[in-house]
Amino acid sequence: MERLLNAVLAVSRELELPVVLRRIVSTAMDLVDARYGALGVLNDDGSALEKFIPLGLNQQEYDALAGSDFPHGRGLLGHLIHHPEPLRVADLPGHPDSVGFPPGHPPMRTLLGVAISVRGRIYGNLYLCDRRDGRRFDDHDEAVVTALAGAAGIAIENARLYEQSRSSAEHFQRLLLPTLPEPAPFAAAAEYRPAKAPGHHLGGDWYDVLPLPDGSCAAIIGDVVGHDLTAAAAMSQIRNMLRALLYDRRTPPSLVLHRLDHTLHAITKAPVTTACLARIERQGEGWRVLWSTAGHLPPLVVTADGHASYLEAEPGLPLGVDESLPRPDHTRALKPGDTVLLYTDGLVEHPRRSLDACLDELAAEAAAHSGLPLKDLCRVLADRHPGSGDDDLALLAIRPPGPP
Repeated sequence: MERLLNAVLAVSRELELPVVLRRIVSTAMDLVDARYGALGVLNDDGSALEKFIPLGLNQQEYDALAGSDFPHGRGLLGHLIHHPEPLRVADLPGHPDSVGFPPGHPPMRTLLGVAISVRGRIYGNLYLCDRRDGRRFDDHDEAVVTALAGAAGIAIENARLYEQSRSSAEHFQRLLLPTLPEPAPFAAAAEYRPAKAPGHHLGGDWYDVLPLPDGSCAAIIGDVVGHDLTAAAAMSQIRNMLRALLYDRRTPPSLVLHRLDHTLHAITKAPVTTACLARIERQGEGWRVLWSTAGHLPPLVVTADGHASYLEAEPGLPLGVDESLPRPDHTRALKPGDTVLLYTDGLVEHPRRSLDACLDELAAEAAAHSGLPLKDLCRVLADRHPGSGDDDLALLAIRPPGPP
């Protein structure tokens, strides 16, 4: 009974559905000391298996089955689909419903099968083969696995609800982020990825691009502390305030951030926020980037010929810390084809790696793919980011046009 309770707890503590399904099989195998186990998930009409999750095979056995399709629920497995009562078989090859094993399949003699129900509907079947002590599965094994199957149904339902909640949260997050305008003559692209960590699917990362009346272009990226509705709502508020402060003034980025910080202190209770605000504007026959950061990571400039360098400069304090302290501005000339990349810390932070190493890796990836269109460049960097994935990430790329 103690082992069964521990098994129920082990299955119930998982939230990711693929992890839950594998944990159900491995826990059932441990309970009855089975050599092999599998979980077959039924298709929508319950007539056949659409997914089959086997455990217990060694690498050699997996390799031997490489050319075989997974079972679809015919023969003996189909018997359990159409008759979802617990099934025990003492001689698999000799059973009248057995259709045999595919070439390369390891020999199996005994079977214990139990259906798993979710909300009164059969979700799938749990199959266990061959106790390690060589004995047949008995009444005790059947009772224990049947009890586990009841808890497994609840765990599967919880995981499905969690997936629905996560999907809704991600959709809500993306609705808060802007659809980038086409800030002609500039090119712009962005990429956002939610965190993979449970409970972190709402975040405070945001970005924005705003063509300004004087022909320059403003780009902003920021990160509100937190992974909840408060952070997401604060992110939306800050982004809208910043747009209003930016649009009708040719103001240095440092002063815009200062006014934003003052406004946040005066009328909201927004959490601490890091941000980087850049304005790309004409300088003679070329362009320059004028930027200021509020406790944020430095922008990355990638040249057309494949060189990448960070705009290292005094960062200033995050928003929401101390509005009285001055904020510095910085400038850098841009060459034709240069790309300015703004990003959040989720792209480069990893608990087991130094930040410098991750920043170097990001720069190397950006340099290696500098010739890609901006949308593809952002996608590649988001796919190959050196961060752990435990935090959401945002990436924004701006490229001014060539010489007039």
